[in-house]
Amino acid sequence: MPTTMTDVARAAGVSQKTVSRVVNGEQYVSAEIRERVHRAIRDLDFRPNNTARALLRGKHRRIGVISLGSAHYGPTTLLMALERAMQRVGYAFALAGTRDGRDRSLAAAVASLLAEGVDGIVLSEPVDDGSPLRFRCDVPMVSLGEPVELSGAASAVVSADGVADARAATEHLLTLGHRTVRHIPGPDNWFSARDRERGWRAALAAAGVVAPPLAAAGDWTPASGYRAARRLARDPDVTAVFAANDEMALGALRAFTEAGRRVPQDVSVVGFDDTPAAAYLTPPLTTVRQDFETVATRAVEVLTAMIEGKPHPAEHPELASELVVRESTAPRPRT
Repeated sequence: MPTTMTDVARAAGVSQKTVSRVVNGEQYVSAEIRERVHRAIRDLDFRPNNTARALLRGKHRRIGVISLGSAHYGPTTLLMALERAMQRVGYAFALAGTRDGRDRSLAAAVASLLAEGVDGIVLSEPVDDGSPLRFRCDVPMVSLGEPVELSGAASAVVSADGVADARAATEHLLTLGHRTVRHIPGPDNWFSARDRERGWRAALAAAGVVAPPLAAAGDWTPASGYRAARRLARDPDVTAVFAANDEMALGALRAFTEAGRRVPQDVSVVGFDDTPAAAYLTPPLTTVRQDFETVATRAVEVLTAMIEGKPHPAEHPELASELVVRESTAPRPRT
């Protein structure tokens, strides 16, 4: 038979309520009694039942994360950073995947996490199906993309400032003398892809440059960047390209090389994410480094403050990233 809280109370000579207070870290227990309870727990090898603790405390000490299940670098790195951030503050990690990120599947993921027992939810990288994100949810939620409308609980947004980051990448190319910058966008139903396109357009507009047509939309993969850049490589006026992530930039490097367009002598290329391989490409890739650890830590800080009824930022925190300049960008070639 497994050891119960009643067994611990009997061995320590205290009430079951006192054992519960010690297990849950509550105050109003003397040091001497606390030590007796801990000794009994060690002697009996007692393991507190998580469900029982949740009933006693009104908390599960678990945070749910809803993810698209993408295998791409950004989403997977963010998931790992979220799990580490939760562990640091004593919360377990529960994951619910959704294939398409649409309202119906998101609502199902929320329901599954609530049934499992969570104190709060992080919505990681939502996508847009053309309608506002609205849920019935009894626990707080933090979105890492767009605002969420909850009935039943509070919500907040924590995200990197993708517009500012993409603007910095585009401005870098313009300051090198390139007359314009072509953009290989990500899927248009991803909020992050749309933010990066907005940043690209904002940089061009501030420089008085009319935005050229978008390259063929990619799907975050090297193959899609390769296909888009093959078309761009046919135009001798293309001297600068900003791809919405490093994987598409990698495909673009291959396409320009095959077309006899040297990078960066003939064409400069900038990516986004700073994947581990970016510094080892030929040439090493100029890119935007996202601080996934800071985003995850801030998201968990905000969510746990909401869960525990503590003050949290009223504004939506937006966290800046860093432009890492390497050898794939250079001044515009002379004609």
